[in-house]
Amino acid sequence: MNILDFSQSLADHRQEVKVRHLSTDIIFITVAAVICGAEDWEDIGYLGRCKEKFFGKYLELPNGIPSHDTFNRFFPI
Repeated sequence: MNILDFSQSLADHRQEVKVRHLSTDIIFITVAAVICGAEDWEDIGYLGRCKEKFFGKYLELPNGIPSHDTFNRFFPI
C-alpha cells in the first residue's frame, strides 16, 4: 500500500461544506515536508508552495497548495 492509498483509508473529520483540499493531498505534502525537515505548519506550507509544480505531477490539488492554517486545522492536536 502506498501513501496515497493509505491516506484515502483514513477518516476525514472535516465539515464537508468547508473542504477545499483533498485529504490525500494534505497528508502527502505533510509527509514529504517532514521527511525534508519541516518542523511546523509554516514550514510545511512553505515547502508545498516551493514545490507546487512537483506536487502537481502526483496530486490533484484542485485549489492549489493548502495554507499553513489548513494543515494545522487538518491535524488537530
